[in-house]
Amino acid sequence: MFKTTIYHNTSCGTSRNTLSLIRDHGIEPEIIEYMKTLFTKERLQELLRSMRLSARDLLRTNEEAYRTLDLASERWSDDELVDFMISDPSLINRPIVTTSVGTRLCRPPETVLEILK
Repeated sequence: MFKTTIYHNTSCGTSRNTLSLIRDHGIEPEIIEYMKTLFTKERLQELLRSMRLSARDLLRTNEEAYRTLDLASERWSDDELVDFMISDPSLINRPIVTTSVGTRLCRPPETVLEILK
């Protein structure tokens, strides 16, 4: 059996639903509550590469900080956007799940099924 890790926010319904889908497949994942155990810059960049996403793709655009910091502006580089997400993890879209098959941003939750083999 392969290791499964979910970067989880307990207050997020999508994250909770994804965790339930993983468990429904008989897998008990490693759960990292990233609001408590913050990402390192290197780890977040590694996950972005694994998902083939830009930092902008991972931003939660409905957060107040997104508007306050004007993160929609093209003036911000991916590196700078990652720094913003590290300093305020509420800006990170979730959940992110990793398995030996791959890494996915699991929105919608059923996306996790692509990497649960």
